[in-house]
Amino acid sequence: MSDREIGLDVSRETIERLEHYLAMLEKWNPAINLVSKSTITNAWSRHFKDSIQLYQHAPNDWTHWADLGSGGGFPGAVIAILANELTPGAQVTLVESDQRKAAFLRSVLRETEVSGTVAAKRIEIAEPLAADVISARALADLTTLLGFAERHGRNEATYLFPKGINWEKELRIAQESWKFTYCAITSETDPNATILKIGDLARA
Repeated sequence: MSDREIGLDVSRETIERLEHYLAMLEKWNPAINLVSKSTITNAWSRHFKDSIQLYQHAPNDWTHWADLGSGGGFPGAVIAILANELTPGAQVTLVESDQRKAAFLRSVLRETEVSGTVAAKRIEIAEPLAADVISARALADLTTLLGFAERHGRNEATYLFPKGINWEKELRIAQESWKFTYCAITSETDPNATILKIGDLARA
């Protein structure tokens, strides 16, 4: 890895933390299937860069980022590593109900020496987090995500949801139940993917 691949101005220490995380992912993945086996060989572009770009679309003044259904830590653990340098003092919470994946996430935070909280609970029963940024990657359809978002986001929160080629259909369905503003941002890692940046969330 090099900082040119990061797309952010970060220190060598942050690069090394990301490299260590990648090595851990490769080591743990055969046992607990953190990411698809077909993507582990290009995990840097498929998972790390895909997560890093979300950080770039968050508001500058965020103080608590919650990642729902963190799985192998994308984007949550990547956000925690970046925030350690770029948003010092901010809180990052990774919500993951699978106990083995939660154990992996705690190991990543411990071994990379960055702060973060792993909540090993189901999203719908976890205590409301009142986060000002919420992300979720490959977790659920947009309508379901917005229900989770309402529970865990504070007023005026920003929601960052990577979506695939059918994002417009999901958007139309979600608009039947929810009111919100949104910006559709083309993914830097997949021209067929879109990041939905959502705000002003309310029930229709």
